Amino acid sequence: MAVPFANGVLFVSTGDSSYNTNAPTGSLTNSGWQYEGQWMSYLGTPIAPTFFLAAQHIGGTPGTPFILNGFSYTTVTNFDDPNTDLRIWQVAQTFPYYAPLYAGSNEVGQACVVIGRGTQRGSLITTGAITNGWMWGAGDSVERWGENTVSGVYTDATRGQLLFANFDQTGGSNVCDLSVGDSSGGMFIQNGSQWALAGLHYAVDGPFSYDGTSTTEFDAALIDLRGLYYYNGSGWTLEPLTNPVPVPSAFYSTRVSARLSWINSVVNNNLGNDLGIAGLQIVGSNAQINLITGSNRFYRVDYTTNLVNAVWITLTNNIPGAGTNVVVTDPGVLTTQPARFYRATVLP
Repeated sequence: MAVPFANGVLFVSTGDSSYNTNAPTGSLTNSGWQYEGQWMSYLGTPIAPTFFLAAQHIGGTPGTPFILNGFSYTTVTNFDDPNTDLRIWQVAQTFPYYAPLYAGSNEVGQACVVIGRGTQRGSLITTGAITNGWMWGAGDSVERWGENTVSGVYTDATRGQLLFANFDQTGGSNVCDLSVGDSSGGMFIQNGSQWALAGLHYAVDGPFSYDGTSTTEFDAALIDLRGLYYYNGSGWTLEPLTNPVPVPSAFYSTRVSARLSWINSVVNNNLGNDLGIAGLQIVGSNAQINLITGSNRFYRVDYTTNLVNAVWITLTNNIPGAGTNVVVTDPGVLTTQPARFYRATVLP
């Protein structure tokens, strides 16, 4: 099926919009809810002292705040995975805690907790005597959690390995699907005594149609596709009523374990002598920043006039490193600014 972006957690058991809107308890205590922070209208997950993980396709710009447990963290730069939808953001402050990453290759068949901020459950869909599922309802951006089981691994030609979970009726009252608004939320799997981040929500199955035409096209969470058409990427395919078993739709989350090397290359990058400001001096009315560089790296220098409520502005970008110190000039600063603070960043 086609996979539009998963941008609300929808349940088989209930359409109650307040269901599972607080942290899970009992055996699901600390199963990931505590790690999820607000990133614009979506979610992000801290994975290191100054880094959080989000989806590329939801966008975002440096300077936008990331909110965790009521505290605001200022984003300063980001790193995109060229092979998946993952994006790592760096913040200026330090997180008090962060999620462990799932490192195993045995996700299939494992129970998972998924978290998102999307739509309510909408109108019931039926085909003859079959209950198919529910339309996506009103978007409310309320954070909810649900459960499912990882059904398999799907490899997308451009976005790499995705863990998928079917929206079936056999998993209890918390079994859920995703809808628009859930993108970038976390999928957590228990690893020993702790829950670890195993996936980041990317997409869902759909769209669907009653008659195989775009005039009846709709998005939905379906426990049974029989009697409906689904879009296959180039046209419509009917799921026949004669199929003897229910055919559920699914949601897809980018597989974290497949990208651990890339993630670690960003968050554990020990730059040594390849990054730093060795000094700053005033020459005439100009400020000259003495930047430590590596020969195979590129750099950016930003400035702000207020460290308390910092808004960082790029002074110069894509500075080629030389393996020696490089001088970056901020012209005329002495005559126009009462104070200015600088920072340097190495580019990916």
